[in-house]
Amino acid sequence: MSLDHENDGALHEKLIEQVLSRYPDKAAKRRKKHLSVAKSGDEAGKEGEILSECDVKSNIKSVPGVMTIRGCAYAGSKGVVWGPVKDMVHISHGPVGCGQYSWSQRRNYYVGTTGIDTFVTLQFTSDFQEKDIVFGGDKKLEKIIDEIEELFPLNNGISIQSECPIGLIGDDIEAVSRKKADEHDKTIVPVRCEGFRGVSQSLGHHIANDAIRDWVLDKKEVDFDAGPFDVNIIGDYNIGGDAWASRILLEEVGLRVVGNWSGDATLAEVERAPKAKLNLIHCYRSMNYICRHMEEKYGIPWMEYNFFGPSQIEASLRKIAKHFGPTIEDKTEAVIAKYRPLVDAVIDKYWPRLKGKTVMLYVGGLRPRHVITAYEDLGMEIVGTGYEFAHNDDYQRTGHYVKEGTLIYDDVTGYELERFIEGIRPDLVGSGIKEKYPVQKMGIPFRQMHSWDYSGPYHGYDGFAIFARDMDLAINSPVWDLYDAPWKRKAGPPMAMAAE
Repeated sequence: MSLDHENDGALHEKLIEQVLSRYPDKAAKRRKKHLSVAKSGDEAGKEGEILSECDVKSNIKSVPGVMTIRGCAYAGSKGVVWGPVKDMVHISHGPVGCGQYSWSQRRNYYVGTTGIDTFVTLQFTSDFQEKDIVFGGDKKLEKIIDEIEELFPLNNGISIQSECPIGLIGDDIEAVSRKKADEHDKTIVPVRCEGFRGVSQSLGHHIANDAIRDWVLDKKEVDFDAGPFDVNIIGDYNIGGDAWASRILLEEVGLRVVGNWSGDATLAEVERAPKAKLNLIHCYRSMNYICRHMEEKYGIPWMEYNFFGPSQIEASLRKIAKHFGPTIEDKTEAVIAKYRPLVDAVIDKYWPRLKGKTVMLYVGGLRPRHVITAYEDLGMEIVGTGYEFAHNDDYQRTGHYVKEGTLIYDDVTGYELERFIEGIRPDLVGSGIKEKYPVQKMGIPFRQMHSWDYSGPYHGYDGFAIFARDMDLAINSPVWDLYDAPWKRKAGPPMAMAAE
């Protein structure tokens, strides 16, 4: 792939036209709004750089009949925000399938004894049957809560994650929650995250944030001594240990992490969040709502940070330290200097192997922009990126990271993504599990960037070393030289082909 961004942009524009030409006129007109090429903008960023413009439509319902890669509101609430809270039991209220397929898939690591005081990797479901749809499931839900209290008495709370039928038949999960919370003297949170709500899992994030606001914050006296350097980590789900890596760095510079939302989190951490001095948000899309609420109600400022790759780690640490003043700033510079030899060693090792390699990304929330500079720290180049469920402000923020000519795609369909990959032929694709095997069959290396392909952490300095190793293993594996893509194979005699 050429590093001439102007030529790349023209090629990518042509590629979009070719893809849209295969659609009926009405579908092509709708999808054209979601596909674009980053252009050089006139707006200057905070550091004076010129931002790219990633002007695409987003957060709009997918085209009916077209295979989208999005999830639903239930997935956004249970799978992302609430599910990793470890000392609560999370009930998937509805038929068994939603709970089964959201069960322990995101590798949200935690410390504790499973089934005793931590419940992340257990699945609790009300297992709706036909009679429950007909007669309602409120009484069944009450019975389930009573059984949970008997079988798992050390849980510190319960959340009720409603599936599609709950909203359709009108179960009153709020009334059940209030009744059982009084009976058991325990926090019980109803979350109206039925999968049909909204256009993607993004609304599920918002609903889950609102449930925290309405059912957790300020509901009980919090016995906690706040300190001057207390911070909350917001929007880090500890995939592969990411939140632990972030906590190590923040504590090294002199801050105290009093809550992590929501990887390896306890209910108590959520309850005491309003006592912190600063909210640090990593995944903006999933948790900015609660940060804005805490700023408005409690006066707690918030800022985004990015711990993917050394350039963003350093910039983020310095921005955070500046908020707290000279003491933290001095410690921060010492920490940055401490890890610089490690960073130099990683770059010295992998830069010659990865320099100039091209990458296409298609992931859910923060990663299509946050990981870009981590690749660039290794000499790699992002040639295409997009989100499953981003909003317009996510694409505006993406302009801080991408270069002119980068292909931008929102809610890309399976067909579009395959054609883009075939047309660009990048050296690496980073996306989700549904895209992994088709891309590998195209003869292109792939990394699963939703859950790090069973690796991690990728946050922090140690995480950067793991990230660099994994990208090198994917791209430079000898397996890619052992076979040709199907369309490149020469046709042989019929019997020889059958023998193969």
